[in-house]
Amino acid sequence: MSQHIIDLYNISKSYGDTEVIKDMSLYIRKNEFITLLGPSGCGKTTTLRILGGFEKPDQGRVLFDGVDITDLPPHKRHINTVFQKYSLFPHMNIYENIAFGLRIKKMKESEIKQKVKRALDLVELPGFEKRMPESLSGGQQQRIAIARAIVNEPEVLLLDEPLGALDLKLRKEMQLELKAMQKKLGITFVYVTHDQEEALTMSDTIVVMNQGVIQQIGVPTDIYNEPVNAFVAQFIGESNLLSGVMIKDRLCEFCEKQFECVDTGFKKNEDVDIVIRPEDVKLVKPEEGMLQGEVRSIIFKGVHYEMIVASEGFDWKVHSTQASEIGAKVGINIAPFDIQIMKIPANTITGWITEDNKVDIGESILDCYAEGFEHEETVSVYILPQDIEVVKNPPEDMTNVITGEVEFFKYKADDYEIQVKYCDFLITVHTYEKVTIGEIVHLHIAPEKIKIKKREEITEENEQ
Repeated sequence: MSQHIIDLYNISKSYGDTEVIKDMSLYIRKNEFITLLGPSGCGKTTTLRILGGFEKPDQGRVLFDGVDITDLPPHKRHINTVFQKYSLFPHMNIYENIAFGLRIKKMKESEIKQKVKRALDLVELPGFEKRMPESLSGGQQQRIAIARAIVNEPEVLLLDEPLGALDLKLRKEMQLELKAMQKKLGITFVYVTHDQEEALTMSDTIVVMNQGVIQQIGVPTDIYNEPVNAFVAQFIGESNLLSGVMIKDRLCEFCEKQFECVDTGFKKNEDVDIVIRPEDVKLVKPEEGMLQGEVRSIIFKGVHYEMIVASEGFDWKVHSTQASEIGAKVGINIAPFDIQIMKIPANTITGWITEDNKVDIGESILDCYAEGFEHEETVSVYILPQDIEVVKNPPEDMTNVITGEVEFFKYKADDYEIQVKYCDFLITVHTYEKVTIGEIVHLHIAPEKIKIKKREEITEENEQ
């Protein structure tokens, strides 16, 4: 028998022309503490609302213990939700707040009393029945909100950033309490947050999301130590992100020098992203280093020093228990197993095939090599960041040019990574051209660099 309690199959959800979730497939195990982690607007709260029945997906299915509940209303699901705003009834005491859902079910008073007492014991607030919500601290109100949810004995508890309103000290305390509570209750917790520390502290499994797409699923140690792409590496913890080339298996190049690594399975001379954690950068004497640099700044962080070391045009972030003086010349060493090599994810854009076999991506129609598609068929358009050229002043006869505004800009030692807002899409570009945030830029994409896939192919890949 499957240990999955929830299965999401090919879920998509749009608001107007904005696709918030794109062909998501995910399973959640029984008694698991799973966290949906990502920046604002990545689709994590929408996913939670679809699980709770507050939103209906445009396509796809939601299964609970193997039964399709996609069209089932919230009150008929064995799922309860705790929101960031606890929404306790201010005119009711704690007993009545917790008993509210049981009274709707027309349960006997003796049974209600027993269940409320047990719920308060579980959240370690016995004797609070006659207190009013306004007399409680933020942490106590949060626990009462959980008690009100668990008194209905749900098999799954959804928590939408429930610690967001608490101060830092209380938030850290509640992280540990929530994890202990989940173990005590023995039910599945689905937790939504943008706080990486919360996710790493509490979760059995972390699902990292960005722009409606799952980037990586794994246990906290794997998410931190083995990020699958630059987004995950940057979002989870701090990192040095560089552009590089995979010369061959176990040999890469960045900062104009070659380094041994442990990764395999890449094409020869393939462009890649290189991620190196600050704690994995070792400072040595200049003559002993693979690279040489100069210490530009130093900050004491309590358990370590954070230093910025300039080398080969790149500012390395270094964490060490040993401080070096500002202006000191140092060497930089990196062990092969501390160099993380990642494939560069392609930009994915929804498009439509035109009558003359081109692809319409919103405000532009691009030449491409599209064969075997029908007129007006919806397709997914894939373009690698390194295959997009930034053109300052494109000639009038240049085709396959789209225009957008720069929203993000980062130097990666060998080039720049920028994100350009085009229609409702953020297009990632790797370029040697220096731009500024807010600048309007023109992007040229050669037809042979555009890959077109049927939507059915995407669905099959997600299922696999």
